[in-house]
Amino acid sequence: MPRSRFYFWVFVALLCAAGNAYVLRRLLMGLPDIHTLEEYSPALTSRVFDCKGNVVAEFSIEKRALLSLAKIPVDMQNAVIAIEDDQFFHHWGISPRGILRSAFANLLARRVRQGGSTITQQLSRQIFLSRQRKIVRKIREILLAIEIERNFSKPEILQFYLNQVYFGEGAYGVQSAARIFFGKEVGALTLADCALLAGIIQAPRGNSPFSHPEQARRRRNAVLNRMFDERMIQRPELETAMREPIPLAKPVGQDTQAPYFVEHVRKRLEQRYGTNALWRGGLKIYTSLDLEKQKIVESVMEKGLVAFDESARQEWERKFKEQSAVLDAAPEISTSPPAKIQGAFVLMDVKTGAVRAMVGGRESIFNRAVQARRQAGSTFKPFVWAAALNSGMTAASLVEDTPLAYYYDGRDWRLLEGATDQYSINLATQPFAQSTDFKIWVPNNFDGKFMGAVTLRKALALSRNIASINLITHIGPPLVVDIAHRAGIRSDLEAVPALGLGASAVSPLELTSAFGTFANGGISVVPYTVERVEDSTGKQLESHVPSEHEAMSPQLAYLVTNLLKGVVQRGTGISARRLGRPLAGKTGTSNDNRDLWFLGYTPDLVAGAWMGYDDFTSLGRKDWTGGSTVVPWWTDIMEEILKEYPKRDFPVPPGIAFVQVDGETGLLALPTCPKKNRILEAFREGLEPKDYCQVDHSRPMIEQAASQSPTQVIGPSVEGLRVSTSSSSSSRPAASPSADEELDDKPAGIEDPVILE
Repeated sequence: MPRSRFYFWVFVALLCAAGNAYVLRRLLMGLPDIHTLEEYSPALTSRVFDCKGNVVAEFSIEKRALLSLAKIPVDMQNAVIAIEDDQFFHHWGISPRGILRSAFANLLARRVRQGGSTITQQLSRQIFLSRQRKIVRKIREILLAIEIERNFSKPEILQFYLNQVYFGEGAYGVQSAARIFFGKEVGALTLADCALLAGIIQAPRGNSPFSHPEQARRRRNAVLNRMFDERMIQRPELETAMREPIPLAKPVGQDTQAPYFVEHVRKRLEQRYGTNALWRGGLKIYTSLDLEKQKIVESVMEKGLVAFDESARQEWERKFKEQSAVLDAAPEISTSPPAKIQGAFVLMDVKTGAVRAMVGGRESIFNRAVQARRQAGSTFKPFVWAAALNSGMTAASLVEDTPLAYYYDGRDWRLLEGATDQYSINLATQPFAQSTDFKIWVPNNFDGKFMGAVTLRKALALSRNIASINLITHIGPPLVVDIAHRAGIRSDLEAVPALGLGASAVSPLELTSAFGTFANGGISVVPYTVERVEDSTGKQLESHVPSEHEAMSPQLAYLVTNLLKGVVQRGTGISARRLGRPLAGKTGTSNDNRDLWFLGYTPDLVAGAWMGYDDFTSLGRKDWTGGSTVVPWWTDIMEEILKEYPKRDFPVPPGIAFVQVDGETGLLALPTCPKKNRILEAFREGLEPKDYCQVDHSRPMIEQAASQSPTQVIGPSVEGLRVSTSSSSSSRPAASPSADEELDDKPAGIEDPVILE
């Protein structure tokens, strides 16, 4: 060979070597630092658990969890190795035989059919490289796989892979796949489950049992046969696994449950820890929710609201037909049927304040249990009665339920003198009915009737509005505001007479919490939803610290509870009596039937329910009140929930005396008093009545009124009684007096109250 030709080929060889070295250098320069795999921290799934450890919801960008190899079943490890890389423990990162096999198959098919990638190559691609099918990327994948094999052991590589690989349906890693496809923890997977998951890896969409069940079955059986061929399983195991059915749909509960509760928790934690920590940090969030109770509430409440929707539609159709039958009649109702009614429900543990269930509405993200502020109606009256009892009155004290009227003089609301019957009220208010400067408020009872002097017990049980107004003006609105705030009401309350009718707006959660104070012997506990939060390593980030204070004495709390038991036993909440256990509660309906309520409690649980329209539309018929509409489905819910709780009465604190009184006069009962009138009433020791009932119950009460000894009755007996200390000069009264469940007439000369969400 001529020397010149020899030198030429040497030059060509050196040039090729230099070119290859340059290309290899460029490829190596583009590779990521392999040691970052040691600190690799992918986006993890944060999980929300209920009080019994059930998974309620997940917050994640990628559904993922990290497990050690020891916690992953051997069948899962073997299934993946058998179908994805049967030479995993024998190669050095790549499989030349696999690469040649896939190249030959792709050449015959004239398209990419097989990848020929080892588990190590797949790991390098999933963590560090893109999925683009290019020669350069394939070479980098091979180089990176070799580098991974040099720096990590086979078990470490397999652990990385099983925690990283994508199974479809948003599941990254075997833990998330086990939850999404089977509703199980990874340790509970069977051999057939493991084979199915391993078969999905090749084509997550095409091999999904949810969308292609037959293909998923064939692929699973192929994995099982490969495991048998590799002597990883025996024939009996193979045959048993092949007979197992495959999942055709996601397990029940994989979608977000208790959405309003979960969203409430999300907002709190996102504000505390930040978006990145919540959605990528793998937090474990243990909450107060009881998922079983939550499901009962959601199911029963929805049935109750659907039933109301049907009744409302039928009522609308009836009125629409009546209206259409009258020619040239001005339209009185909408031409569109009513919208779906909304509702809210809160269930709390009395002693701890743990929120066990929360529903904030229907088909909406707005949480009415927490975010909405609605007029409380008569459900606010217990705070008026509590303030009255705290001022020295008793359940047997008498309060007037007679007509009265107020006028607004530009500064205060004052009692209209001499207006003690409906006729005189009409005469006194008629000249000012159309006045824009001189406003009149004429409160009324729901039934438009008046009962005269009644005991505080009877007035609360029958929810008499006039009695409530007389009580609050007697003791002073500021005292009522103070006791309500101490009990747990956080919203602003206006110290005006209409407060006794629930004119101020509150949320269902705070009202439920405040009622829980009565149930808890006067101890107000702050409601909570999160028990503790842990990071992905198990380190505790926070835990619930109880917050409580004494809002009222145990004696006062018991006396109010004893009165509220009467609401259920023989008052507006009588529908709840079918629970057959000691129960206290209060119904309520706001002005024009815009809000319907029932708050009830046992010694263990307190539950608040509300329903209404978001646009404050009236619910319609006058007889659709809290007692007739909300109490039935509230009772259906509690009937199921209370099955696991013993039937026990509220404990009686020291300093309470029980005396039998006449329910009409409030005086000590005699044998001559009718049996139905006799009540074993509770009093603070020393405040029991001293006089005996002298009424001849066989004669009408009105004939005996003049002959009875005078008894103090709370009512509008003071001329020019000043009932507000407000100095507002606004044309709209401070907290325009509102009706409630027991009030239907709109006050004369007063605009509707402004309600803020």
